[in-house]
Amino acid sequence: MDTDDVLMLLQDVAEEFINPRFRSLEAEQVMEKGPGDLVTVADREAEEAITQALGSAYPDAVILGEEATAADSTIVDRYRDAEHAFTIDPIDGTKNFVHGSPDHAVMVAELRGGQCVRSWIWQPQHRRAYVAERGSGLWRDGGRLYRTGVSATPEAIRAVTSMRPWLGHSLGDIPPLELTWVCCGVDYPRLIEGAADVVLYGGTFPWDHAPGTLMVHEAGGYVGTFQGTAYDPREQPRGIMVCGDRPTYDLVLPLVADLPGG
Repeated sequence: MDTDDVLMLLQDVAEEFINPRFRSLEAEQVMEKGPGDLVTVADREAEEAITQALGSAYPDAVILGEEATAADSTIVDRYRDAEHAFTIDPIDGTKNFVHGSPDHAVMVAELRGGQCVRSWIWQPQHRRAYVAERGSGLWRDGGRLYRTGVSATPEAIRAVTSMRPWLGHSLGDIPPLELTWVCCGVDYPRLIEGAADVVLYGGTFPWDHAPGTLMVHEAGGYVGTFQGTAYDPREQPRGIMVCGDRPTYDLVLPLVADLPGG
């Protein structure tokens, strides 16, 4: 499937399985995988449809879907060893979706040899598409997208996090951490567009971060771990930092140790 075909797949799946349930979910259509970890019938049906289409086009690829992995954790091991793989997050920001917020997204990333080579984010309610190809840039609705530089003055840097215990904490002279949009499929694009300069995450599942990481790098930003290494989409490091540029990552890296549990 070419890049436009995959984007069209995500859009069609959203139109069939996700959009009709937006602000129309019945109580029995929302479940918990764990305490506070919601899943809906829309998540499951959308993932099945995307998995089937990618599996038909690429029968040798390992497909790491968020919901399939919840049922069979051995997929993760096959994914890490795979020469060709995809990650799928059928509805990133499920809590937002359940509560009627438009800040949710459908995300897919393609890996070859452990390296992310293509990625897609479709925001069905915002009607925005982000597509990246390694070495060919990031595109938003068909137009090239770049991240402008981050201020060299720490006091002017906006840092956000989805980790609520970290909210309000300051990293050196950077203003206190604010809340993200609580959806990686929105957080990453918003950072690229300049609404934030640093995003700090504790959870690091590949389906959440592989798509956006490629986009950030193609736009001129940088994503690294709290341990000082570049983000690897096959791993689940203990915390990652998404930055508008590499100097900002280098500035913030020694400061994350002061976070609760950092």
